[in-house]
Amino acid sequence: MTDAQTPAGGDFLSLQHVKPFVREDGAAKSLHFALGELQSRMLLRRPAYLALDYTRTMMGFLLFRPAPVHIGMIGLGGGSLAKFCHRQLGTSRMTVLEINPHVIALRREFQVPEDDERFQVIAADGALYLQQEVPSFDVLLVDGFDHQGQPAALCSQDFYNDCFAALAADGVLVVNLHCDHPDYALLVGRISRSFNGNAVEVMAVEKSNSIVFASRGEAISPRRMSLAQSLSGLDAEARMQLKSELVRIAWEMKNLDPETA
Repeated sequence: MTDAQTPAGGDFLSLQHVKPFVREDGAAKSLHFALGELQSRMLLRRPAYLALDYTRTMMGFLLFRPAPVHIGMIGLGGGSLAKFCHRQLGTSRMTVLEINPHVIALRREFQVPEDDERFQVIAADGALYLQQEVPSFDVLLVDGFDHQGQPAALCSQDFYNDCFAALAADGVLVVNLHCDHPDYALLVGRISRSFNGNAVEVMAVEKSNSIVFASRGEAISPRRMSLAQSLSGLDAEARMQLKSELVRIAWEMKNLDPETA
């Protein structure tokens, strides 16, 4: 199939998931499960631009892995991160896991690239995929939400353990969490536990999302970061968009590091 690899029984699976809707205001197109619940936003004149602040924060993984060979992502949404990585990281392969077939059905509307040798969208439960396939990602982005928020299957201790196992030796996990989630502190604690304490929280600019970076390899530290190297593979527009955010992330991590604070 051209849209995604879809398991047998796709019609039945469609009935199990809420169908999102799309709104357009003349300048942008957005994906929603409910009014007031923004899932993704795409600027019509700049479809590969990262319009939401938290997506720019998630790209902070470039400070640790500026040229990942294989990027995994759980949660397609409107494809903002997928499009950006596909366009800007030309040597990286990307595998996107999306459980909701209705979301995948909107990929053309949000200009998500077709599957090719570098890019693939798979209709699958991300948590089960990590258990059954045991991949080896250099970077794993977890941004999976449904109409009720973050699914329990994507924030359990076992899931974060599986994320650890799914990473290459020096791989980096990047998790988007809602700061107002009642179990926010518990979830951060689970990620830290799975990664032996090698995890750092960075609040997105608008402070409604918090991004947790966790590394399977070396300790997350500003001493490992090179802004020039992190931006070197990007085009001029992307460098301009991400430079200030990467500087902010590095500064926050420096303040959190007892050896550099």
